[in-house]
Amino acid sequence: MRTRLLPLLIVLLAAVLLALGFPLAVSLAGAQQQRVVVDRIDDTARFAALAQFVTESPAVSSAEDTDERKETLQSELESYNKVYGIRAGVFYRTRKPMANAPATWRLPETGEVRAAFDEALLSRRSHDPEQVWPWQRRSLVVASPVIRDGDVVAVVVTDSPTGQMRSRTLRGWLLIGAGESAAMLLAVGAALRLTGWVLKPVRILDATTHDIATGRLKSRVAVASGPPELRRLARSFNEMADNVENVLEQQRAFVADASHQLRNPLSALLLRIELLGYELPEGNKEIASVQAEGKRLAQVLDDLLDLALAEHTQADLKTTDIGALTAERVAAWSPTAEAKGVRLVGNCPATTAWADPVAVSSALDAVIDNAVKFTPRDGTVEVTVAPNGSTATVVVTDTGPGLTDEELARVGDRFWRSGRHQNIKGSGLGLSICRALLTAGGGSITYDHHEPHGLKVTVTVPRSAPTA
Repeated sequence: MRTRLLPLLIVLLAAVLLALGFPLAVSLAGAQQQRVVVDRIDDTARFAALAQFVTESPAVSSAEDTDERKETLQSELESYNKVYGIRAGVFYRTRKPMANAPATWRLPETGEVRAAFDEALLSRRSHDPEQVWPWQRRSLVVASPVIRDGDVVAVVVTDSPTGQMRSRTLRGWLLIGAGESAAMLLAVGAALRLTGWVLKPVRILDATTHDIATGRLKSRVAVASGPPELRRLARSFNEMADNVENVLEQQRAFVADASHQLRNPLSALLLRIELLGYELPEGNKEIASVQAEGKRLAQVLDDLLDLALAEHTQADLKTTDIGALTAERVAAWSPTAEAKGVRLVGNCPATTAWADPVAVSSALDAVIDNAVKFTPRDGTVEVTVAPNGSTATVVVTDTGPGLTDEELARVGDRFWRSGRHQNIKGSGLGLSICRALLTAGGGSITYDHHEPHGLKVTVTVPRSAPTA
């Protein structure tokens, strides 16, 4: 959940920072250019004032004064060009230069300089040239008209290089980028802390729910941090888990007590039935049927008690050689299989696992018992132990009739037995006990078809202790 929430927060933060950063960068570039434009307008205004004296009518000034003023204007333009590296010139309406620096500079026929000159002829001073960006190697052109008696008699034009202006703009952008990056890092750090603070109770709740679902009913959520709503949810979850555990404990206690309390009266009843059988003719079918049903009921009560104990008792987990343990159970069930005419074989290499030896032995007894019970004479039951990454598996296959897909979905349910196997001895609790024993130790049991016919049962146990 954090991997989905965190990118969303980062994208939103990045969008906000970019929405602020782009206008700021554009504003910075505009401010830098505006400052240069204002300086150039001041310069052109000064040159225009000097040019006005050069363009005075002959009635006002003599030829010598005019030449002297033109030389002064030319000297000012040359000094200006030498100091600042800016091309500057004063041009008559006919585009003939009055004074210019460098001396070879002329008005082009097209381009920005010519456009600025034409605009100044209309008595309009350059005030808003096109924006020059740091990646554009362009000059900045500013033109001012020289007005005498209300008419434009000449135009002052400056053509300025923009290298320094673009460098200042780029440095400003780098500072903005550094600030945006620092702000982004701070925002990501804050998002990490925020998502961690919000989602930590959710992760704990998820882990606790998984623990309870896998049989560790004592697990609870530690209500320590997070938003108030999640802390309240954690407390409510703990209350619910306590209630569920109490109900299950009461149910287990009832099953165990009922099984124990019914066992003694049933034993006494079976004893009286046996004594009654001595007074009846030998071979009486009714008394034999009653005795068989009584023994079946006693077996059901014993299995119920075993199931209650299996669900209630904590597993004694330790490092166990599953291969040796399985080989021992195969050897123990071999006489039973031989008596029925079934071939029981085992392939049990040494494989360590983290399990309760008693629980695994009992589970294997139930699985092998079922396999031998439902395999016909001359059939085969194979038991194979193998490591499988982080788990170890014990696979038991038989050549019996197997189960249908519908029956596979129900196998292991309490008291469930296939309709085809009702005449075979059993209570329908053996595989339920097996599942309870394995689940308590972090293991599992699954069922599948065995080709060409039969049942495949896979017992899985972890190979190492679970991490905290």
